[in-house]
Amino acid sequence: MAFLLFLCISLFYTVSYSQAVARATTPSLDGFLANGNFEQGPHPSNIKKTVIIGKYSLPKWEISGMVEYVSGGPQPGGFYFAIPRGAHATRLGNEATISQTVNVKVGTTYSLTFAATRTCAQDEMLRVSASGQSSDLPIQTLYSSDGGDTYAFAFKATSNKIKITFHNPGVQEDPACGPLLDAIAIKEMIPLRYTKGNLVKNGGFENGPHVFKNYSTGVLLLPKIHDIVSPLPGWIVESLKPAKYIDSKHFSVPKGLAAIELVGGRETAIAQIIRTVPNKVYSLSFTVGDAKNDCHGSMMVEAFAAKETIKVKYEARGKGGFKPASLKFKAISTRTRLTFYSAFYHMKLSDYGHLCGPVLDDVKVVSI
Repeated sequence: MAFLLFLCISLFYTVSYSQAVARATTPSLDGFLANGNFEQGPHPSNIKKTVIIGKYSLPKWEISGMVEYVSGGPQPGGFYFAIPRGAHATRLGNEATISQTVNVKVGTTYSLTFAATRTCAQDEMLRVSASGQSSDLPIQTLYSSDGGDTYAFAFKATSNKIKITFHNPGVQEDPACGPLLDAIAIKEMIPLRYTKGNLVKNGGFENGPHVFKNYSTGVLLLPKIHDIVSPLPGWIVESLKPAKYIDSKHFSVPKGLAAIELVGGRETAIAQIIRTVPNKVYSLSFTVGDAKNDCHGSMMVEAFAAKETIKVKYEARGKGGFKPASLKFKAISTRTRLTFYSAFYHMKLSDYGHLCGPVLDDVKVVSI
């Protein structure tokens, strides 16, 4: 009897511990915002042609200014709206805004994943704000020609309720011109932890922003000049162009569930600063490949650590595959910056309007 009681108590604590670990590693928020895909439209009486009438007429959202509710496909005036993640989207005219209040945890970092593209003006811009932090997205460059550009924006919550806002700050000649939003999701970012034996945090890029399940061209991570808080924990996008976060469901990934595609050539670089012991020798290892997304050509990833550098060539045929690389370096400081970038520019073989590049994954630094 005593043994059975001991067994039950042991089982209870084992299950409780397992549940606690699961809660510690599973985000409580990871999915669309309420009506984040805009499939719930305004009541017919609250829409005039495509313009939404009334501050609260778009379900779950608050709007101001000229906000349109549009469907994918040909539009009046000869336009065509690609809405790959659903049937409907919103378009923000001059000075227009949509916003939503969300319950979050104070001090926790969150990332927003949202699909945005310009529609008819070359210099369109989208301002995203949350918890007192904001970023202006210059969306002139299209990284995917089918309107599938997806961005990430990260912020740290300063209160239990925060307002997430998307705003078009531009003033165009045509007041109806403005960025298109067709999907918005949020994800709670899990605190970073070191993997035993590896000095690099999040070296496999498993901890990253939400990825849409039904459709993905990857998630563009903005340079740090736009994002104070990185949506890729542990890493800095320290370049002029964004890096792209890709997942194993939609792309070929060397290891695990995610990787980074360096889509902007020499204008895309990611970095991490690690702790080191001066004069100690370390080994940096990583994997280079292609995403099986029709990106082809002679690729090269350059890596820097302390005073050492390595150039890794990879001949991509757009069908996936990868190769390992390594570099020994001697630390010259208590902090060492690891930097990776693509030496060349690449575009898809079947679509010259779609920028792409080599894939980086499984970054490790171990002491020798």
